[in-house]
Amino acid sequence: MATLSSEPSFKDVMSQASSIEWDLRSPEVQSDQLASYDAMRSRCPVAHTPDDSWVVFRHSDTVRILDDPETFSNEVSAHLAVPNGFDGSRHAAYRTIIESYFTAERLAAFEPVARAICAELIAGLARDCDIEVMSSLGDPFAAWLQCAFMGWPTSMRTPLAEWVDKNHAANRSGDRRRMAAVADEFDSFIREQLDARRSMPGPPDDPTTRLLAESVDGVQLSDAEIVSIIRNWTVGELATIAAAVGIALNFLAEHPDIQRRIRSGEWDLDAVTDELQRLGAPLIANRRRTTKPVEVGGVKIPAEEKVIVLWASANRDEAVFGDPDAFEPIANRRHNLVYGKGLHYCPGADLARLELRVLLEELFAATISVEPGTQAPAPAHYPAGGFDTVHIRLR
Repeated sequence: MATLSSEPSFKDVMSQASSIEWDLRSPEVQSDQLASYDAMRSRCPVAHTPDDSWVVFRHSDTVRILDDPETFSNEVSAHLAVPNGFDGSRHAAYRTIIESYFTAERLAAFEPVARAICAELIAGLARDCDIEVMSSLGDPFAAWLQCAFMGWPTSMRTPLAEWVDKNHAANRSGDRRRMAAVADEFDSFIREQLDARRSMPGPPDDPTTRLLAESVDGVQLSDAEIVSIIRNWTVGELATIAAAVGIALNFLAEHPDIQRRIRSGEWDLDAVTDELQRLGAPLIANRRRTTKPVEVGGVKIPAEEKVIVLWASANRDEAVFGDPDAFEPIANRRHNLVYGKGLHYCPGADLARLELRVLLEELFAATISVEPGTQAPAPAHYPAGGFDTVHIRLR
């Protein structure tokens, strides 16, 4: 971070602490993301990246950031991001609309639909031989459920699943033009659904249709706002739910004793799926922006800097969870940040819990055990979490 001037820059002065230069995307980190984050957490609380961001590793610092949205703003993207890219009253206005789509009544109505999809997918899985979980269950599970929840036709399932693969590849590449092209492709899917509903004499009563009638402060939502809302729901849902499936089944296969206890009903399944995600991190990170100079973990960070909230590290912090690899669904639930915290807590958390709970219930009803396959799981690469491939056997 040296400058051409003989005088230290403001950023140099502000960051004179025990921060380390560290690359999230380096081959060493990507070879085992969780182990790398665990190692960094013990070395330093905050690291600086080549793209000029600050990575926060510890649970206490992460909670502080989440509890102080005035200092750590969610307005970090140059693109419209409703509502997660807003702060304050603007965020609250859109958030009120969005929360109405995830009420207990709406989720209860969706549960039998989700259960039927889970049962169909699980019935189609081979028994007593190796199967690859992500392609045969994780990705279709996420795509099929998202189509059903949004009211999209089943013909959207395959394009949506294919788009997820493109999006993962684009994000891994770090190529902004490639990422923008993939984002534009997704937006075109949504606009087609909006146009289709406008042309229908009696459009279905689903979230996509209902969004067309929503307004903020008396002004009807624009197509750009609706597309952004749906993109926020869908992209996050597809990536993290699929990853959570791979994480869950890999854990069950590798821990037969714990699997038997889960099957026996020893723990509430919502607590189980929360804990499995804490252990395996389907969502690696989110970004914030500093609105003023601030000190985090002894490191001074200037205003207008990008801060990476590393969920995959905070949720494994030994200072809070003890052994980060110990499965403790009840003890760890209070501090688990898998769905965030504070004003930007994930509005779809209860939907995700429902989907994962129903998946496990249908899986346990249709099988007697989940066992390891012959191939080791292949870990996903940043910014994706979980695994690229997971091989198991069902009996």
